[in-house]
Amino acid sequence: MSTHSPVQPWRRLALQSTLVAGLGLTALGAKTAQAASAQERFMPQGASTLAELGKKLAAAPRRRDFKTTQMVLENRDEWDAEALDLVLAYAGQPKQVWNNTNLEGPWLNLMRNAMNAQIWSFKHPDFLAVSATHGSAHLALYDDALWAKYQLGSLTKGKAKTNTWIKTSLAADADPKSVEDPKGVYSPADNSITVLQERGAVFLACHNAIWELTGHLHAIGHNPDKVSHAQMAAEFTNHLIPGAVLTPGIVGTLVELENAGYRYAG
Repeated sequence: MSTHSPVQPWRRLALQSTLVAGLGLTALGAKTAQAASAQERFMPQGASTLAELGKKLAAAPRRRDFKTTQMVLENRDEWDAEALDLVLAYAGQPKQVWNNTNLEGPWLNLMRNAMNAQIWSFKHPDFLAVSATHGSAHLALYDDALWAKYQLGSLTKGKAKTNTWIKTSLAADADPKSVEDPKGVYSPADNSITVLQERGAVFLACHNAIWELTGHLHAIGHNPDKVSHAQMAAEFTNHLIPGAVLTPGIVGTLVELENAGYRYAG
């Protein structure tokens, strides 16, 4: 009889994430090529500036090897500074930032509708939609391994057991040229963060949201590894979904975005 303990599902997911991270530059190159390929498929005709931003963001470094972090970030290497700089410097027009705080709200549907209208109704193919994500909406920016380990579904009052907001639906397989398909990639059937990213949308993550959530979990004893608050916050940072851009804090970053010409959508 085997004496080995079964591997917890969240540990298996975490081990898989670690293995992928260990592949280094080869994995980064493959991921960059994959992201570029997906964006080429969904990018509207004439969106050359948006497509270029997508390629640069895919290649921009994301630090996900934190051992510890702190309440207030003071140095650029503590967030995704290069990727955020690209978003702030985006030269395409128009560009809109959404203040997204409610996980259960219509935020993804509204972003999708804005993209559709700007691209096809107003003929602005380089329109950029940015999600300034914090509050409960920030739960959608953590990967499956973290959702499983910390049972983040419990924070949704049982409405979601897994991160359904990053799941790609069958609608994404529809012909991207069929703009009017009521069940296609541009329809309400595909309010997926992953697909919106492939269409050019950018999702900003919030360090303050990470710090406050992990502080809450730490305070109530939901701490399976018995780590410090700073170590738990680092772990949550390391498990942001691919493509997310970590900021030192969304509320403060909103000021920078508006100064850079972004239109605010509450």
